[in-house]
Amino acid sequence: MAKHVNKVILLGNVGKDPEVKFLPSGAAVANFSIATSDRYKDKAGEWQERTEWHNVAAFARTAEIVRDYVKKGSKLYVEGRLTTRSWDDKDTGKKVYRTEIMVNDLVLLSGRGEGEGGGGSTSYGGSKQSSSSSGAQGGYAQPAPDYGDTGITDDDIPF
Repeated sequence: MAKHVNKVILLGNVGKDPEVKFLPSGAAVANFSIATSDRYKDKAGEWQERTEWHNVAAFARTAEIVRDYVKKGSKLYVEGRLTTRSWDDKDTGKKVYRTEIMVNDLVLLSGRGEGEGGGGSTSYGGSKQSSSSSGAQGGYAQPAPDYGDTGITDDDIPF
């Protein structure tokens, strides 16, 4: 049996403030776009830059994180899968297609309240649940637990 892979990795900036809506079930859905850039040499040997825009959708807790912490200009690392949906246009009756990245994992690379600036990073995602729980802590990862009182010494470590 052949193995199939549908994985997208993006590192870019958010084009405009995300739109967040709620499904009848109460689950949040965030839609936003991410710009990525690629450099190449043209026929004259000059460096050119090409920007690609990607439609992105996040669901449930990740969508709420996007609502609370992502703004136009925010730098994000996104992992997800590529999907295409279609519907009939109300006005023309023609079939319309939209290709999107469905978010599995999201890392905020901009600092709190920053657009394009650098800063700390915090990871949230649907597939990596261990990191998504940190979102309830104001956007910062929880500190590592202190195991100092367990009685383990350097002599107990096998390497």
